[in-house]
Amino acid sequence: MKTWIVRFASLFVFNVAVLLLIGVIIPRVYVGFGSALWGGVILTAATIWVKPVMTKFLQNAAAKSGGSRNRAMQKVIEYGIVFVVALVAWILVRALSGVATWGFFEGYVLPPLLLLVAWFIYDMIDDRIEKVAGNLYDKAQTAINDNDDKAQPAPPAPESPATRAAREELKDGLTPEQRRMMDDL
Repeated sequence: MKTWIVRFASLFVFNVAVLLLIGVIIPRVYVGFGSALWGGVILTAATIWVKPVMTKFLQNAAAKSGGSRNRAMQKVIEYGIVFVVALVAWILVRALSGVATWGFFEGYVLPPLLLLVAWFIYDMIDDRIEKVAGNLYDKAQTAINDNDDKAQPAPPAPESPATRAAREELKDGLTPEQRRMMDDL
């Protein structure tokens, strides 16, 4: 669960920055801060779930007729697939958030190209970003746990086994039987 939270959060922050940068670089694309936040959620979800499925689907479709193509044409088709996936992600962001565009080239060709560059950059630095985000997550979790420990006074008397079991169940929501079953898995 932690890895998904960290991956989603780091990719979200990166995507918000990319959307704001697209709004600054391309004069005919308007990306407000609220639009960037909501567009970041959409773009992150599209990157994590839609992009791999769509890429695999298009690659399988292209592979069916791939035997008759030369190597250069195969590369052009691979690059075209990547661009189409970026275009679909951009169209989702454009349709489901407050991002506004004017003009065909500046609104539907240039932003997906910038998304491709951003995805390339993110692929190069994602391990470092996720490591830093993971460390921040761990620090926050430790601080929350430390505050919880300080907020609860120590029990006046030793706990009975039933009380101890009830406290353990409250921590993770599992009964001792469920915890044993999870450990067996």
